Amino acid sequence: MLKKGVLGDIFAFENGKSIKPGGVGKYKVFGANGTIGGSDSFNNEDAIIIGRVGAYCGAVKQCQEKFWASDNTIVTTPKKENFSKKYAYYLLKNLKLNQYAGGSAQPLLTQSVLRTIEFKYHSKELERNKIASILSTYDDLIENNNCRIAILEEMAQKLYREWFVKFRFPGHEEVKMVESELGLIPEGWEVVPFGSMVQYLRESTPKGLLSAQTAYMGLEHFPRKSIALSDWEYVNEIGSSKLKFQKGDILFGKIRPYFHKVGVAQTDGICSSDTFVWRPKKEYYALAVMIASSDDFVAQSVQTSQGTKMPRANWNVLKEYRVVVPPNNLLKRFDDIVKSMIEHIHNLSAKNRNLKEQQDLLLPKLISGKVKVNDEE
Repeated sequence: MLKKGVLGDIFAFENGKSIKPGGVGKYKVFGANGTIGGSDSFNNEDAIIIGRVGAYCGAVKQCQEKFWASDNTIVTTPKKENFSKKYAYYLLKNLKLNQYAGGSAQPLLTQSVLRTIEFKYHSKELERNKIASILSTYDDLIENNNCRIAILEEMAQKLYREWFVKFRFPGHEEVKMVESELGLIPEGWEVVPFGSMVQYLRESTPKGLLSAQTAYMGLEHFPRKSIALSDWEYVNEIGSSKLKFQKGDILFGKIRPYFHKVGVAQTDGICSSDTFVWRPKKEYYALAVMIASSDDFVAQSVQTSQGTKMPRANWNVLKEYRVVVPPNNLLKRFDDIVKSMIEHIHNLSAKNRNLKEQQDLLLPKLISGKVKVNDEE
């Protein structure tokens, strides 16, 4: 049975507090659309985060650990003990809160507006808990896949560092070290600029109509510190020029590069003009992906970015980034190993996208009561 109410009767709201984005620390820092860095301090624990301002106004996230909520967020928890936070999270997601945003220059969602929003919810605690359990099953599967993706990415980066930074590659004991512009490197290896390993693409799609169901990937779709790009939307038209990319291209978020948004495209599509599109040369595919997504390369992009409020990475600098390249036999061996890891990451990402689509279809049906749950023990 569904009961009518207003959010202010069920939920307590408070604004987050200002903090510099892109920091590091053991606690996650949440902005309007998810994590924007880390901090050694926290101001909330086990709560729901709502995007308060900007393009991600009304986005709903949940963190069951200690975290810092920035001033671009509103934090909420149910007032009633028998109103589970999991059910509350899915309920708020289903309300599509962005439709209640005001503001002329940019969207803004306020506590006073949130408190007056009318909604329906399941009156029985057992029903609420069962709905939360059904929907959280999808999130648990997605999280499990994300953990496997993180392990694969860590393995690939560790292999890259072992072979190309520490020079502990197979047979390294028998290779002499020689001087280079980067210091000592194995004999037979060469130093080349990153720009020689990839093709820098700037093929734009003009404003207007597109072919049906064109994949669009804005920077809001990029995860932080993960090459798994499984999130995008389909569009039929665009209001401003975008860049084309193909499956397998490296996409590098150039605006605010400290967010570390770098990944490998899993489909053809278009992306924001605030993205570098790099197509690795075939023999350098895995190595180029590992370099572009490495902490050192991203740190270089941050250090040499231009602008204060909205810093942007500079291709003219990054293309000169020096890397070491081994003989072809070793390069191919590395490519074979890491390419299989990247393919596995893509497969897991595709499963996550499918799970999310299934959950998105089921969510409104469960919350609205169109799909009934057994409310008996």
